[in-house]
This record gives sequence, structure tokens and C-alpha cells, in this order.
Amino acid sequence: MDDLSFQRHADEALSSLNRKLGTAGDAFGFESDLNDGALKIEFEEPPAKFVVSPNRPVHQIWVSALTKSFKLDWVDSRSAFILAATGQTLNELIEDVVSTQIGEKVGL
Repeated sequence: MDDLSFQRHADEALSSLNRKLGTAGDAFGFESDLNDGALKIEFEEPPAKFVVSPNRPVHQIWVSALTKSFKLDWVDSRSAFILAATGQTLNELIEDVVSTQIGEKVGL
């Protein structure tokens, strides 16, 4: 994938995820903010901050959450960024880590 295609896919994925997190955040009491290409998810109780950001040189989206780092690759056949170890999409991964953080099932 070329840099322009990666950037387009990453921008679309993070914008869509931010919209979904905005709705869920209103219901579950957390905040999301997409700024300068990085998406931050902040929790008051228990306090935590997750970061979802594109890593342009390697064409991956990196997620820092729950004291772990997750690296997702674009998979054309699924039209999504995928975590190779589990097969989860970016949205599914974020749904899981947010649910774990707040102790309730969050749907995105």
C-alpha cells in the first residue's frame, strides 16, 4: 500500500471510530478526542488514557491501552485494520479494551 492510501484508510478509520466512541462515551462516561491524527480516549474512574494513532512509516495503526501495545495492519479483503494475533478489527479491539477498562460491555 502506498502512503496516500494508508493515510486515507487511517483517517477514515479513526474518524469513524471517534464518532462511535462519542456516542458510547456519552452513555458510559468517558471522552474521546481526535486531534492531529491521533485519537485519545480518557477515563476518569478508574483513571486511564488510551491512544490510537497511525504509524505512517510501517503503515499500521498502533493502540496503546491497558498497559499494552497493539499493532494493526490494513487487510484489503476485510477493508479494515486488523490485529493479526486475534483477527479483531480496530473497532472490535477498542470495544474490548474500553469494556475491560470500565467493567461494562460497550458496543460500538
